[in-house]
Amino acid sequence: MSTVFVTGGSGLIGRALVQRLLARADEVVALARSPESDALLRGLGAKVAPGDVLDEDAMCAGMRGCSVVFNVAGVNTLCVEDVQAMMQANIEGSAAVVRAAARAEVPRVVHTSSAATIGEPQGAIGHEETPHRGWYLSTYERSKTEGERAAFEVGRHMGVEVVCVNPSSVQGPGRAGGTARFLLAFLDGRLKVFVPTNVSLVDVADCIEGHLLAAEHGAAGERYLLNGMTLTITEALALASEVAGVGGKPRLLPRPLAIAAASSAEYGFRLVRRRPPVCREMVRTLLHGHRYDGSRATRELGLRYTNPRETVRRTVEWARGAGLLSR
Repeated sequence: MSTVFVTGGSGLIGRALVQRLLARADEVVALARSPESDALLRGLGAKVAPGDVLDEDAMCAGMRGCSVVFNVAGVNTLCVEDVQAMMQANIEGSAAVVRAAARAEVPRVVHTSSAATIGEPQGAIGHEETPHRGWYLSTYERSKTEGERAAFEVGRHMGVEVVCVNPSSVQGPGRAGGTARFLLAFLDGRLKVFVPTNVSLVDVADCIEGHLLAAEHGAAGERYLLNGMTLTITEALALASEVAGVGGKPRLLPRPLAIAAASSAEYGFRLVRRRPPVCREMVRTLLHGHRYDGSRATRELGLRYTNPRETVRRTVEWARGAGLLSR
């Protein structure tokens, strides 16, 4: 049993991590920046430290006596309206968490980064040592890349062991956004048109286990890709259809048409001051696609990945129970 500090505990990954830590009898102190997060975290059984990732004093107070910090907080979205808020949370917040850990004398921080920071060229299989392509697909990718670098730099300067975990698209019960939003819309018959791409996914349970293993076995200053499957979009949709027991064949939109449609939609929605459902950086990211190699986490941390069919089955069962699938 140990005492751990968690930021971002009310999000998908953070909530699952808090539950897993409590299940193994750890004491969890979780950062909460709103009354809603406070109530949720207390309901799970965690102690609550009020504040956010830009409040070093609040975090430092909550971290005292902890053996490890899990920094899961961050803004994860495309087509973002408030770029500054994303940059502050994902870059400045990452550095602030490590500084607070140093002040509280916590020796290790496990930082939840993103597979997007690998920055692999299109068509390449990204791994931890892949040179970054040198430009960003989205503001999100840029913010997470710079946040990861900031966390490592502060850790080296202040003597904190920082280990990064870099999940690909996290899937499983509770996930209705990101790639899951498109898969669920397809299974429900609401979305029939896609762009040709590759998707890399990791089961949420494997993602959490990767965090715990990184805390125990990860090398300071290193990062570990968490990726359990890489599929073409047609393979992913065919697997989802088979598991869900529904028919349907997607139509793939030519690249130039997809880019033009995204540009028109983004312009139109911005014109009336509404958030667009699609935007150029979303389509740019989709068309680029991602293929990741998550084997280092298996070799060095001992992580075992869930069978893709099982991940899809659990996701479909959860979505039906939550009323997100009517078919």
